[in-house]
Amino acid sequence: MFQKEDIRVYLDEKNIPYEWFDHKAVFTIEEMMGIGLEKEEDIAKNLFLRDAKGKRHFLVVIQENKRADLKTLGEKIGAGKLSFASEERLMKYLGLTKGAVTPFGILNDTNCAVEVIFDADFQNKEVIGVHPNDNTASVFLAFSDLEQMIREHGNPVQFLSL
Repeated sequence: MFQKEDIRVYLDEKNIPYEWFDHKAVFTIEEMMGIGLEKEEDIAKNLFLRDAKGKRHFLVVIQENKRADLKTLGEKIGAGKLSFASEERLMKYLGLTKGAVTPFGILNDTNCAVEVIFDADFQNKEVIGVHPNDNTASVFLAFSDLEQMIREHGNPVQFLSL
């Protein structure tokens, strides 16, 4: 199970450059924006969703200033009605707790069951800021490195205009 310090070790072992900032625990994007990090425009908002039957799970990564239309998103990905997954599912699939949802949670998805959906706008961004599986720190790294990490892990990745 990858936890906060395991993410730092992972990044170092993979020679992935990053900037790490420890901070107080934050549980919402609003709280995150209020702690005064210099690179606020690079911070991602992460949503863990499920389909109506609970068969498919999605990690949706959007820019902090956007809102996800779950109905439209469900239609775009052929999943029907989407809703937020429970804290139990979040722990089961990503090994994360509420407030700490992040693409690094994919490293805990041993069955590669979670589908990752990135806002297409990230394809034009060099840097992304996410939590390292804990909401008391933020890591800024090249978006391409994060995407490659997820693909190498084996989870499906797609880009959609959100």
